[in-house]
Amino acid sequence: LAMKTVEVSSGGGMVSVVVNGKCELVSLKIEKDVVNADDVEMLQDLVMAAVNEGIRKAQEMSAAEMAKITGGLKIPGLT
Repeated sequence: LAMKTVEVSSGGGMVSVVVNGKCELVSLKIEKDVVNADDVEMLQDLVMAAVNEGIRKAQEMSAAEMAKITGGLKIPGLT
């Protein structure tokens, strides 16, 4: 799962993140056009939105991969 990744963006692609199957942030890209010293809160919101969506998608990917391995069985501690 550490080798599989999902990529997500927010703000129309202004902030992009890559999260691996272990829900670790692998990369963060911020377009320079979105960086505005007078509106730091907007940038913070875009980063949080992208990271949270990336983690959610990584969790879904992880669950799907585990379902393939376990044949859909719910194994305590693995799901």
